[in-house]
Amino acid sequence: MKSGKNPDRGTQVRLLKSACQVFAEKGFREATLAEICERANANIAAVNYYFRDKATLYAEAWRQSFQRSLEIYPADGNVPSGAPPEERLRGRIQSILQRIADPQSYEFDILYKELVNQTGLLTDVMQESIEPIRRGLFVLMRELLGEKASDVQVQLCQMSVRSQCFDLIIREQRRKKSPEGKKPTGPPFLNVDVAVLADHILRFSLAGIREMRREIESETHHHL
Repeated sequence: MKSGKNPDRGTQVRLLKSACQVFAEKGFREATLAEICERANANIAAVNYYFRDKATLYAEAWRQSFQRSLEIYPADGNVPSGAPPEERLRGRIQSILQRIADPQSYEFDILYKELVNQTGLLTDVMQESIEPIRRGLFVLMRELLGEKASDVQVQLCQMSVRSQCFDLIIREQRRKKSPEGKKPTGPPFLNVDVAVLADHILRFSLAGIREMRREIESETHHHL
């Protein structure tokens, strides 16, 4: 994306906003620059000027969506760094769930479409954007499991927590695809709010983490 001040910053902002919406609705391959430009009240030449091409606009749209979500729902859930690790884990869980549930958080809609019909165009921008959050959760999980836990054990627990949160993506996609006024097809739809879901995931995860920590410390003790 071009840097520096431009005479028509509004066009650039409108293009990004409409790109977020269209890519979230249709994915990269089905989205067209014509529709993005029509919604943004801009011409295709503006896309070439500000973003070079559709692929770059796609990556910037995801980055824009991701950054917007984190501004509203910080990764730490606004829980102080000095709070007990259990509270900090709940903050991180709730942040993920709030971002998924927010209808204006297009990053997960774009991600879902990318997973269904992969392009590989988001790999670099996602790695760059998500890595600091992943590291933060890793450090927190290490604190909960204890220093005797291996990196693999920490990563497995980290994966388990995130997987529970990401199930909400599937449920939200089912809900969005269901005709208005009709229940989503498939398994019964779990109608609970984010706070209730966050509390459940926290309790379920802490139970597993405590058991893993007990096993790790027990094995270490036996080897002494």
